[in-house]
Amino acid sequence: MENGAVYNETTEPQAKPPRRPFGCTLRHLWGWRLPAKALQAILSLLAVICEEIVEDCVKCGGLYFFEFTSCSAFLLSLLILCVYCTDVYKTFGEDKVQRV
Repeated sequence: MENGAVYNETTEPQAKPPRRPFGCTLRHLWGWRLPAKALQAILSLLAVICEEIVEDCVKCGGLYFFEFTSCSAFLLSLLILCVYCTDVYKTFGEDKVQRV
C-alpha cells in the first residue's frame, strides 16, 4: 500500500466558502436599519434631482447649501451601505469601522 493512497482516502477536501455576488451580505445591517438606509439614499438622491430642476433663483446661497448637504447625504449613505453590506466591514475590522 502506497502512502499517497492512504492519505487521499482519509483526507476530506476543504469546503470553499460560498460565493456571493460582489461579496454582498446583510449580516451587519439587518432589521429596520437596511430599509432606513436605503430610504435615506433614495430620498437624498431625489433631493439632488429636485435641486437640479431649479433653473433660476434670486438668492442662490440657500440652494447651493441644500445641494451640498443633499449630495453629501447621498454619497455618505451609499458609502455606509457599501461598507456594511460587503466584505469591506470584515476586511477593515469592526473597531476601525466604528471609529470612522
